[in-house]
Amino acid sequence: MSERVGIAELRIVRAPQVLKAYGLGSCLAVALYDPHTQLGGLAHSLLPQQCNGDPPERSAKFVDEAIRLMVEELSRAGADPARLLARSAGGANMFESQYLTLMQSIGGRNARSARETLQELGIPLVGEEVGGNRGRTVTFDLATGRLLVYSARDDRTLVL
Repeated sequence: MSERVGIAELRIVRAPQVLKAYGLGSCLAVALYDPHTQLGGLAHSLLPQQCNGDPPERSAKFVDEAIRLMVEELSRAGADPARLLARSAGGANMFESQYLTLMQSIGGRNARSARETLQELGIPLVGEEVGGNRGRTVTFDLATGRLLVYSARDDRTLVL
């Protein structure tokens, strides 16, 4: 059974569930997985983090906050944060000027925010398919812990 994860949403499920996030452009999908309990979560985040001065918001809209929320929810559901593994996909440079570097684009900043937050939390990033200028759709299979990444432009599938 498959469950959709929309923009600014996250879902926590256990195997044999499958989670999907469609139409990732500059958005970033981050999957967290505990292989021992087969519990995992998928977030579909829009922005790297909140801007200074914005009212605090606990939301999957922001990459850094989505990761922290998933860790908390997975822990409550029985996952061990020390066993979590991460995979991410998306973070493309879809509409911005070709003169911007990847690290200046929203997509690049989303991917960097994920790497930094995961490193801060001690969660290994074991697979990543980010950047470029093509959209992606991901399928997160909780039975295997694998993230399947479908590329919109070249009809290829990558297994992370």
